[in-house]
Amino acid sequence: MVDRIGESLDRALEQAFTRPAPKSAQAQMKYLVKQLKTTKQVAQLLGISQRTVERYVAGTIKRPRPELRERIDREVKKRWQPQVRARAKKKAATTDGLVVSTRARFGFTAAPGTTDDARIRDITQALPPEFADRLFTARDQGANEQQLQQIAAEGLAQMYFRANNTRAHGLGVEFTDIEDIGIEL
Repeated sequence: MVDRIGESLDRALEQAFTRPAPKSAQAQMKYLVKQLKTTKQVAQLLGISQRTVERYVAGTIKRPRPELRERIDREVKKRWQPQVRARAKKKAATTDGLVVSTRARFGFTAAPGTTDDARIRDITQALPPEFADRLFTARDQGANEQQLQQIAAEGLAQMYFRANNTRAHGLGVEFTDIEDIGIEL
């Protein structure tokens, strides 16, 4: 399974959590009910019945099926420690930046007669805060995976291939066939 940039951004923010998110189905359901205020809203969010939510909260059902387990985990982590998440985003977007580690196919748009054939490369590169800000802003505004890839490609082009714009000024980088990507704050 190929990781997506949006999922990698979420995992990077989860590394900033100061306390672990609830693990058991009962604790997770209680947390979601507390956040959303009613069992009906939780049921609508997860696509299950209100009675099923009530059973998880009461502890009569303990093990959700795998696809429901993933939805519950995703919704809990999305809401867990919002202030810590916001601080981590702000720090990455203003001072620290982020580190992108990827194995993907990179091709180039370059002058005619040069070797611009795309090939698989393993790259680990720190990106400055402006690219972290652009990635998080785009993610928060609902950007699709292609748009996030474009922002990441621009950052890798500037910092890795053009050495922070000190060489290869006209070099355009194409970022395709992502086999693996990881983002760290």
